[in-house]
Amino acid sequence: MELKWASRALSDLARLYEFLAPVNQQAAAHTVKSLTAAPASLLANPRIGEKLEEFEPREVRRILVGHYEMRYEIQESTIYMLRLWHAREDR
Repeated sequence: MELKWASRALSDLARLYEFLAPVNQQAAAHTVKSLTAAPASLLANPRIGEKLEEFEPREVRRILVGHYEMRYEIQESTIYMLRLWHAREDR
């Protein structure tokens, strides 16, 4: 399996960092680092996340990393990280 980040997911990471950095830059960097490392576990177990039926026939799933939700899609041998946000965000 291969892991790729969609541009919207990368934008989400930047947005989260920009939101957290003014309060605590070190914590912001740690959060972003944790979120970028978390999907590596999907390479061995890509279907570990909850399947989101509303995206059928696409195989879109979600995992929770701390207080963050990460959505991803499995296409053949590639995992695409689609979006991520804090669970308290209005989505």
